[in-house]
Amino acid sequence: MNDTQGSRISKLMAERGLCSRREADAYIERGLVFVDGQRITQLGTRAAADAVITLAPEARASQARQVTILLHKPVGYVSGQAEDGHQPAVTLISTQTQAAGARLRFQPAHLRGLAPAGRLDIDSTGLLVLTQDGRIARQLIGDDSAVEKEYLVRVEGRLDARSLALLNHGLELDGKTLRPAQVAWANAEQLRFILQEGRKRQIRRMCELVGLRVAGLKRVRIGRVRLGELPPGQWRFLRENEHF
Repeated sequence: MNDTQGSRISKLMAERGLCSRREADAYIERGLVFVDGQRITQLGTRAAADAVITLAPEARASQARQVTILLHKPVGYVSGQAEDGHQPAVTLISTQTQAAGARLRFQPAHLRGLAPAGRLDIDSTGLLVLTQDGRIARQLIGDDSAVEKEYLVRVEGRLDARSLALLNHGLELDGKTLRPAQVAWANAEQLRFILQEGRKRQIRRMCELVGLRVAGLKRVRIGRVRLGELPPGQWRFLRENEHF
């Protein structure tokens, strides 16, 4: 381990899913990171790709207290920062909007550092994940994320076999070819989209390219976690036995 070779320890920690790079820097500053058994306190320290990196018990306990929230976002709320007079979805997180039956009750501390792990457009509804845990954020929105997102999309217009095939693979946005998708009719009015990426307004733009107009869009699943019967405007904590 030295200051000139290898990769930054915070980068290695993020790549291994130990935490986010921001969290790694905070743990390093507090002396809660060990590399090959040696405590690290200097930001920017580098280590070999095969270095053994561990977190102190205090850091692991801090991670265990981090919460992840599943919100049924209604139309009219933005996913992230307030914009154009519209409120961010996080403002819906309160005691009054927590779904019934939870063992863990809402505390104001649960809002600290809580951020959306992915987007859901203002005119879309459905499952939105907000988390304090950088590991989950990276899993869902990291550059190498392959977590599926499933949507039910109500469309208007005619869709022939060729256009349906293009929705599955062959379209490009902003000069970049889209990853293969799974698109099929869910019923007479709705298409089911399963994507492994999340470009801005991707589904709406894909539909426009084949002459369709989106009349309604709802995200019903992220990875192995489903929206289920969670009512619009309400939320619940991700359970210990749930994993994306």
